[in-house]
Amino acid sequence: MEALLHQLQDVYTVLLWPFFRFAAALAVAPVLGEALVPVRARMLLALVLAVAVQPALPPPPQVDPVSLHGVVLVFEQVLVGGMIGLAFHLVLAALTLFGVLASSQMGLAMAMLNDPVSGTPSDAVSVLVYVVFVLLFFAFDGHLLVTHVLARSFHVWPVGAASLDDGALLRLALGVGWIFAAALMLALPLVFAAMAVQFGSGLLNRVAPTLNLFALGFSVTIAFGLLLVMLLVPSLPGHVQRMLAHVVGMLDGLAAAPGVP
Repeated sequence: MEALLHQLQDVYTVLLWPFFRFAAALAVAPVLGEALVPVRARMLLALVLAVAVQPALPPPPQVDPVSLHGVVLVFEQVLVGGMIGLAFHLVLAALTLFGVLASSQMGLAMAMLNDPVSGTPSDAVSVLVYVVFVLLFFAFDGHLLVTHVLARSFHVWPVGAASLDDGALLRLALGVGWIFAAALMLALPLVFAAMAVQFGSGLLNRVAPTLNLFALGFSVTIAFGLLLVMLLVPSLPGHVQRMLAHVVGMLDGLAAAPGVP
């Protein structure tokens, strides 16, 4: 019985490090880290993934998990896993920002809905973009991509030897800027269309001051904005695929940075 407990302790030590890295990544990853997914389900999924990828991982260091060194290693796994999950979450952030910009230009920002996913009020366009992203995430095997990147991270940043220099962290911080660029490029047609409609309403107000252009211009802006959203939605799969490729390239750049084994 004591020999069995000793063997179970060795298995527990081997699975502990990948479990924490997978759990931290799933906590902040898009779709899988949302409030609709129970914490117990995420922990169980992290344990299953840790068991599945264990044969392909390099041997972990022999460290007592309850020691100070073990606590440092746990913090290291949480940091690396959270960084990878956050990198993929940037794609959802870009699309959500696009939805907020589109709603503000169309005048739908005042019509807020209770979003059960985030627990906060959200506009209609952001909810629509989120639903489209969830479908595209699983259609493009995003969950398998996240799992593959996490499994590969143990070879790039091994347990106890993961190191990120200041240059790599700076590139990660500067890489967040592409969120605003991608969101603005998606919302640019809506911004110019709303500006053109408002400019035309202003000219019409000068010609016919007796018309109620506030109600008329508001309806025209919403109708024209919804038409543009309908035309933009079919192009979202290509944008999502390019943004996922950008995230993987950004992580590869961090892995190839000086100081990373």
